[in-house]
Amino acid sequence: MNILREIYEWSYSIGIAFVIAFIINLFMFQSTKVLGNSMYPTLTEQDYIGLSRIAHTLRIEPQYGDVVVIDSRVSRPRTWRDDVHYSLNAYAGVLAPTKEKRHNYWIKRVIGKPGDVLEFDQGRVIRNGTALEEPYVTEGMYYQSNAKVTVPTEHIFVLGDNRNNSADSRYIGPVPIDHVLGIMVFKL
Repeated sequence: MNILREIYEWSYSIGIAFVIAFIINLFMFQSTKVLGNSMYPTLTEQDYIGLSRIAHTLRIEPQYGDVVVIDSRVSRPRTWRDDVHYSLNAYAGVLAPTKEKRHNYWIKRVIGKPGDVLEFDQGRVIRNGTALEEPYVTEGMYYQSNAKVTVPTEHIFVLGDNRNNSADSRYIGPVPIDHVLGIMVFKL
């Protein structure tokens, strides 16, 4: 009987620890692995980063230059189920890493916030009439557009640091704030 009680107590404690860890992962902090090189040289394939999920939980708008993880499916609304699914996948990925790429979740840098007018000219990003100083970008971007982009309310505009090898807001458009899943706080 003593052995069964001991097994129960250990199982209960381990179960509670996993539940607490999942809640922290869902609402506060999460680690994730970088897949791809769209953020080179800032981040490279296989880097691990720590994300603050608090901004997502409280729907706080990220700042210029923040590196964020977004849900690239911007044409569909996100639900609480999406958040749980994302956290479970990230949590499982840390416990049992996989080589499977998650194509819906992208790591990018915030370039524009609501109301900003963006232009792309001669390999530079121009925000509200001023060319951005971007020391994290190692080469001029080949992308050219005569169109001006005005970032809508409750949206941001994101680009990869590796501008010539990045799918980002130039292709999917501005990203709703609720599609920002976390803000990078450190690289491991």
